[in-house]
Amino acid sequence: MAGLEIIIVIIIFLFSVIIHELAHGYVALALGDLTAQRAGRLTLNPIKHLDPIGSIILPAFLILSGSGMVFGWAKPVPVNPYNFKDKKWGNAKVAAAGPLANICLALIFGLIIRFIPVLPDPTIKIFGFIVMVNLILAIFNLIPVPPLDGSHILFSILPKSAQSIKIALSRYGLILLLFVIFFLFRYIIWIVFWFGYFIIGNPEWMTILR
Repeated sequence: MAGLEIIIVIIIFLFSVIIHELAHGYVALALGDLTAQRAGRLTLNPIKHLDPIGSIILPAFLILSGSGMVFGWAKPVPVNPYNFKDKKWGNAKVAAAGPLANICLALIFGLIIRFIPVLPDPTIKIFGFIVMVNLILAIFNLIPVPPLDGSHILFSILPKSAQSIKIALSRYGLILLLFVIFFLFRYIIWIVFWFGYFIIGNPEWMTILR
């Protein structure tokens, strides 16, 4: 990946995680929680969302090292579940909003690539990066391991009789997360490939990004 492409991917990643966090905040607001709004986090201003390590240093290191991973985080948008109108499913709705926002971005730009083939090659490449980054963010965050969004969705679904599962996942979440990152990330890339193929309709779509 050339220097300019690395910068483009980092910028795409930054704004994708910001959209992800904004989705959490706006769904929480719709459910009656004003915490994110009062904290000034319902904004596209990247300064409000960026975490120096998770948003800049780590993703840049992973891309520059050629690891094949694009991983990182923004400052989590603060929410207070006790303010939700929907006490039962509020947490799940807020958690699902982030990955769904990333899926929507991937769909929009992927379908543009698919149905407007006359786009210049550089534009197709940038849109392809948007698809790739947002699918990785969505699929990774849906893994049901704390503190990822998938764990909040799972905990909302689990019956009270399965509290032991919640306790175990919460206790060993960090270990499980590191295991996923270092040993299972290749399978996430395969899922990204197939979802991208389904959206773009080109089985060689990821080779365009090289």
